[in-house]
Amino acid sequence: MQQDLMVTKRDGRRENIDLEKIHRVVIWAAEGLDNVSPSEVELKAHLQFYDGIKTSDIHETLIKSAADLISENAPDYQYLAARLAIFHLRKRAFGSYEPPRLFEHVTRMVEANRYDKHLLADYSEQEWDELNDYLKHDRDMNFSYVAVKQLEGKYLAQNRVTGEIFESPQILYILVAACLFADYPRETRLDYVKRFYDATSSFKLSLPTPIMSGVRTPTRQFSSCVLIECDDSLDSINATAGAIVKYVSQRAGIGINAGKIRALGSPIRNGEAFHTGCIPFYKHFQTAVKSCSQGGVRGGAATLFYPMWHLEVESLLVLKNNRGVEENRVRHIDYGVQINKLMYQRLIKGEHITLFSPHEVPGLYDAFFADQAEFERLYVQYEQDPNIRKKTLKAVELFGLLASERASTGRIYVQNVDHCNTHSPFDPTVAPVKQSNLCLEIALPTKPLADINDPNGEIALCTLSAFNLGALENLDELEELADLIVRALDSLLDYQDYPIEAARNATMARRTLGVGVTNFAYYLAKHGVRYSDGSANGLVHRTFEAIQYYLLKASNDLAKERGACPKFNETTYAKGLLPIDTYKREVDEFCDEPLHYFWETLREDIREFGLRNSTLTALMPCETSSQITNSTNGIEPPRGYVSVKASKDGIMKQVVPEYTELKNHYELLWNIPNNEGYLQLVGIMQKFVDQSISANTNYDPSKFPGDKVPMKQLLKDLLTAYKYGVKTLYYHNTRDGASDGQDDGGCEGGACKL
Repeated sequence: MQQDLMVTKRDGRRENIDLEKIHRVVIWAAEGLDNVSPSEVELKAHLQFYDGIKTSDIHETLIKSAADLISENAPDYQYLAARLAIFHLRKRAFGSYEPPRLFEHVTRMVEANRYDKHLLADYSEQEWDELNDYLKHDRDMNFSYVAVKQLEGKYLAQNRVTGEIFESPQILYILVAACLFADYPRETRLDYVKRFYDATSSFKLSLPTPIMSGVRTPTRQFSSCVLIECDDSLDSINATAGAIVKYVSQRAGIGINAGKIRALGSPIRNGEAFHTGCIPFYKHFQTAVKSCSQGGVRGGAATLFYPMWHLEVESLLVLKNNRGVEENRVRHIDYGVQINKLMYQRLIKGEHITLFSPHEVPGLYDAFFADQAEFERLYVQYEQDPNIRKKTLKAVELFGLLASERASTGRIYVQNVDHCNTHSPFDPTVAPVKQSNLCLEIALPTKPLADINDPNGEIALCTLSAFNLGALENLDELEELADLIVRALDSLLDYQDYPIEAARNATMARRTLGVGVTNFAYYLAKHGVRYSDGSANGLVHRTFEAIQYYLLKASNDLAKERGACPKFNETTYAKGLLPIDTYKREVDEFCDEPLHYFWETLREDIREFGLRNSTLTALMPCETSSQITNSTNGIEPPRGYVSVKASKDGIMKQVVPEYTELKNHYELLWNIPNNEGYLQLVGIMQKFVDQSISANTNYDPSKFPGDKVPMKQLLKDLLTAYKYGVKTLYYHNTRDGASDGQDDGGCEGGACKL
C-alpha cells in the first residue's frame, strides 16, 4: 500500500515512494563502520509515511534516529549519523549529492555577494580548476555527527534567516586556504593552498570560529580575542564601550581592563562631585557586551579585570553572586582578579593586604605590571602614609572571599600579573601586559583610548589556531604545520579589516598570533600516560618544546622574507631572551627532561633577523573547534567517554577518540584525585608558551569530609599554580553529579573558544 504513496522532492516534484532507495542510503552510510545496524536505524526512526511526505523530512528523521543510537558501546553511530547529515546537507546546498565545479560555485556566490569578490579577481579559472581537481570531497565522511551539526549551525556560508546553506565542508576548507594565501607569488601559492587545505581538512590544524565562519565572506574581521584597556576618565570609559560594541558585533571575545577606574567616594573636580565608583561603569560595559548577537554565530561575552588591592574589591568580588540586588550586581560578564607575589606573600605569612583607590597612589598601578620591586616599595610607602585613604584586611579573609566566590560562580578568574610580565615576550618597561581576555590565554600589551578614534591607544588583537595533537604521528610533523599556520595567520592580519585605528596600529606593529593545542587528553591516552601521576611530564615537556621551537623558527624564517614586526624591539626576544630563560625554576623539581632542539642557533637567528610575530603561542579552550575535529577539547580531561552537547538542534553526543581501543587509558576528570598533577603539566606547558593558558581547577566535594571542599585546599591550589609559574586560571569546576559527561560550554559564547 505504501508503494502507492507519493513523496515530495526538494525541488517540489512528486514521485512514488521508493522504500528500497531509502534503505540503500542507510546501507551506504553504514559501510565500513563497526557495531552499527542499518535496520536498527530504520526501526528506531518509526517512519510514518503519508501521501506527499517530504524527502527532506524522511532524511532528517533517519539522521536523528542514528544520532540517538550513539553510545559507548556503539560509538560509530556518530559517523553513520554524520554521513546521513552530509548527504542531506549537500542536497540542501547543491540540489544533488555531487558538489558543483568549484569555479562555477565561486562565481555564483561572488555574484550573490556571499563570497568576497577578491576570490575571482585574484585567481584565474584555470587555478580554480586545478584546486577543484585537488579537492577531496570524501573527507566529508570523516566528520562526526556533532561536527556536521556545528558546521551547519555556525560555519558554513548560509542565510541565517531562512536557514539556506550554500556550501559543503571541503569547499569551506579550500576557500579559507585560497583567501589566506592569495597574496603569495603565483608560482608558489597553489602549493601553499593545497598543503594548508590538507592540514585543515585532515584535522591536523584546527581553525577558530571567526576564521571558519568568516574567511571567504565579505565580512573581514577574524581575530578571536580583543583586549581593551580603560583609563580613569569618562571619555576613555565611553570609548571603551564603543570599541566593545564594534568588536562584539564582529564575533570577537572581549577582555576589558577596568582596574584603573577610581573607587566609590573619590572626589571629582576638587570635591564638586562624589564619584559613583566602579559598578555603574561595569554595568555600562556589560550593556555594550550584550548589545549584539554576533550575527547569530554566538552571543557577546567578556571578562573584566581589576587588581586585588582595589579599594572596592570586596564589592567587586561579589558582582556575579546570586545574592544581593540588581543595583549592586553585574552578573552577565566574568571577572579576572589580578594578583602578584606580594599578595601571596601576605597570605602565606598571615599578614594584611591594604586596599587603595588607584588614582590616589601615584605610580602604584603602573608598577603593578611593569616593575615588581618598585610596586612593593611604593605599596609599603603608601601603607605607611596616614594621608592616603585606605582599608586594611587580613590577607586570608580577602583570599577566602576570592576563593569562595570563584567556587560558587565558577567564573571569577585569576591573573598572576607578575608572571605575565616576567615570563613574557614583551619588555614590561615599555610594553607591560596589564590584562588577559575572555578565556584567559591572551597576554598582550594595551594602552587606553582617549576617544574612539585615538591613534595612540592600543587595542590588542590575537588571531588563534591550534595543533591537533591526536592527529600527529610524530613531533617532526610540527615543523611543516608550524610554517603553514604562521604564514596563514600572518597573512590574515593584512587580509582583515580593522574597525578601530588603535587595533590596526597595534596589530601591524606587533603581529601577535596564538597557536594552541587540542585533543590533549587523547594524546596522553594514546601514549599511555596520565594527568595525575607525573607519567606525562616528560612527554608534555618534549611536545611543548617542539611546538614553541618550530613556531619561533617559522616566524624567524618569515621575518627573513618579509621583515620583522615593527615593534620587535619591544620584545624580550630582541634582547636575546627566550621562554627557556625566564620560566619558574620550580618546574625543574618535577620535570628533569632536557632540551632537545637547537635553541642557541635559534637565539642567534632571532637576534639577527628578528621575528615576524611578537607572540606565537596561547592555549585556548578549543570548545567548539574540538567538535569539528572530533577531539577532546583543549588540554582538558574529558568528563565522560561520551560528552553531551546541548544545542539549538537538541542534545548531541560525542564519543572520545578511539574509545574502544583506549578506554582504559583515558583518565576522566572526576577520577583525577586532585589538581596537583594537572597543575604540574600546565607549569611545564607555561615554560614554553609565550602568552598564557586556559587552565581550570576542578573539585569533587564527595572526596572531602562533609562533602565540602576545604578553604585550605582552594588556597593551596592558588599558591601551587603561582609557584609553578602559571599565569592565569580560568574555570573553577565543581562536580555536582548531574554534569558528568556534559561540557559546560567553555567561554560562554566567546570567540576565543576557537
